Amino acid sequence: MSKVSYYTPEGLKKLRGELKQLKDVERVKASKAIAEARDKGDLSENAEYDAAKEAQGMLEMRIAKLEDALAGARIIDESQLDNSKALVLSKVKIKNQTNGMEMNYTLVADGEADLASGKISVNSPIGKGLLGKSVGDVAEIQVPNGVIKFDIIEISR
Repeated sequence: MSKVSYYTPEGLKKLRGELKQLKDVERVKASKAIAEARDKGDLSENAEYDAAKEAQGMLEMRIAKLEDALAGARIIDESQLDNSKALVLSKVKIKNQTNGMEMNYTLVADGEADLASGKISVNSPIGKGLLGKSVGDVAEIQVPNGVIKFDIIEISR
């Protein structure tokens, strides 16, 4: 049974697009690669065939994982979210108490996380530490080399 995950409409569209690409394009390529390798002779000593079958297995596993994610996917209704606390889709401005560095993050579902664009998963250590916090709170986040304290400066949508 799949677990419930929350997505933005764009994130859900991206997930569906990836699944469609894998099913409609990549699956066909994998089948052709297996057929070509099979045509090359003895399957017991055919490394190309073994590699093509393994690639197909990995592809099918990825498809199953995406289908499972889509089965539990829910779209977030932003109008129902509390703006006073850090929740999914909140834009949170934080300040590291140790070095004074300020950072901006948007809390998103696992499938939409992209650190380069400032989107972190609500299931990441920082994401978990920020959830439920309000402006003025201090988030103490456990990281591999200790605890980092962040001041919550601003929360927006």
